[in-house]
Amino acid sequence: MNFKSVIITSLILAGLLFAADTKNFGEKLTLNETTQISKINETPEDFVDKAVLVEGRIIDVCKKRGCWIKIAGDKEFESILVKVDDGVIIFPMESKGKMAKVEGKIEKVEYTMEQTIEKEKHKCEMEGKEFDASKVTKPDVLYRLRALGADIEM
Repeated sequence: MNFKSVIITSLILAGLLFAADTKNFGEKLTLNETTQISKINETPEDFVDKAVLVEGRIIDVCKKRGCWIKIAGDKEFESILVKVDDGVIIFPMESKGKMAKVEGKIEKVEYTMEQTIEKEKHKCEMEGKEFDASKVTKPDVLYRLRALGADIEM
């Protein structure tokens, strides 16, 4: 083997050692073009029932079942909730802080007033805060990504 071949082989091996290991969860990703989370958040109705591929850092993971993650958007303080059916995909706690690509469809969830109150009550319990039902003034509408598959750099 000549010197040039040794150098090229060494560089390839070094690249493989330092490359992030990507793990697939659920179905294999099929879309190539990513949609900015800020675009989805600006006009969510335009994306309902449409397939999208989003990319960003995982900022939160469901602590009970791993059934959802939150991905930071391309703009500061923006994010999108990524939900999966319980047990279909289980997002590991150690994925928090990692980069992810997630494919799925945007869905609109409309809560009744009673559901909104229960949801807010549960949220307060999880955060150790006191719940005040009088602060809930209207039913919630939530737009989220129903994931089919995800690639996470582990």
